[in-house]
Amino acid sequence: MDVPLWAWFAVVAVILAMLALDLFMHRDAHAIGVREAAAWSAVWVALGVAFGAVVWWRYGAELGQQYFAGYLIEKSLAVDNVFVWAIIFTFFAVPREYQHRVLFYGVVGALVFRAIFIAGGAALISSFGWVLYLFAAFLLVTGARMLVQRHSHVDPATSRTLRWFRRFVPMVEEYRGQRFFVRWNGLWVATPLLAVLVLVEVTDIIFAVDSIPAIFAVTDEVFLVFTANAFAILGLRAMYFLLADLMHRFVYLKTGLALVLVWVGIKMMLKIDIYYVPTTVSLAVVATIIGVSIGLSLARTRGEDRRPPATVEAPFRVRDEHGGPLAGHEASYGDDTPARVVGGTARQRERRGLTPVG
Repeated sequence: MDVPLWAWFAVVAVILAMLALDLFMHRDAHAIGVREAAAWSAVWVALGVAFGAVVWWRYGAELGQQYFAGYLIEKSLAVDNVFVWAIIFTFFAVPREYQHRVLFYGVVGALVFRAIFIAGGAALISSFGWVLYLFAAFLLVTGARMLVQRHSHVDPATSRTLRWFRRFVPMVEEYRGQRFFVRWNGLWVATPLLAVLVLVEVTDIIFAVDSIPAIFAVTDEVFLVFTANAFAILGLRAMYFLLADLMHRFVYLKTGLALVLVWVGIKMMLKIDIYYVPTTVSLAVVATIIGVSIGLSLARTRGEDRRPPATVEAPFRVRDEHGGPLAGHEASYGDDTPARVVGGTARQRERRGLTPVG
C-alpha cells in the first residue's frame, strides 16, 4: 500500500480539526444527554465509514475490507473502555458536567499512546517476524482470561495507579469546575479531576495492549492500523454518554469481546505459516460475534429501562470554577471551611506548609 506523505498529514489534520470542533462545541460545562450523544455518535461513525469508503475506492476492496475489519474490532473492544470509565466516574462521583473534559483529554492521550504502540509494533514485526507468534499467543490467552473473568469488574479503590497518585501528588479535596489544577495558598495543587484523568489514561494504555495486536491480525498496513484506531477512538466520548446508562443491558457483550480476541488470535496464528483467512470471512466473523452478543443481551434484558450508574456519596465537595455551588449539585457544595489538601510526599507537604502525613 503506497500512501503518500501528504495523506498522513491530511488524516492528522482532519483528526485535529474534529477535536478542535468537539472542544469548541463543548466549551461550556454541561451534562450531555442521550440525544446530543446520539447525534455526535452518528457524526463520528459517519466520519469513520466515509474514510473507509475512500480507502476502498482508492486502494481496492481488499484493503477497504481490512480497514473496516480493523475499525469494527477497535470499535467493539472500545466498549469495554466505556464500562470502565463509568465505574471510575461513579467511584469519584464526577459530576456529568465535568466528564466530557476528562474524556476529551483522555482521547487525545489515547491517540498519542496508540500511535507510539502502533509504530513500535510495526517495527517489531518488520524486524522480528517471530513476534507474530507472541502476539497470537497473547491474544488467545487474553481472550480466554476475559471469558473466565467476564463477570469481574475493575475496582478503582484497589488501583495501584491511584495509590501512586495519592502518594506523590498533593490534591485538594474538592472539584473546582473543569480544572485539573488550582492555586491553594499561592501554590499549585491537583484536583480530583486530575486523578480521574490519570486513571482513564492508564486504563486506555492497558486496553491498547490488547487491541493493537488484534488489529495487526487483520492488516499489516500501518496506515490502516492507525486510521482504524483513530476513527474508532474519536467516537468514544459520545459512545460513553450514549451507553453509560445501558451498561446493565449488555450482559453478554464481554463474552463476545473475548471470542473476538480468541478469533483474531487464531487468525493470526494461521496467517503466519498455515492459511490466510480471507478478510471478508474475518470481517463477517467479527461482525457476527458482536451482533449476536448484542442481540442476545438486549433480548435477555428486554423491558429494562435506562439506568444511570449507581450513585455514591460524593467523596469530594463540588464547586464551580469560581468556588461557588454548581447548579444541580448544591447538596455537594459542603461548608465554607478551607478545602483540605491530601496526598503528596513529606517533602512536598513541607514545602507547601501542609501538615505531615500520618
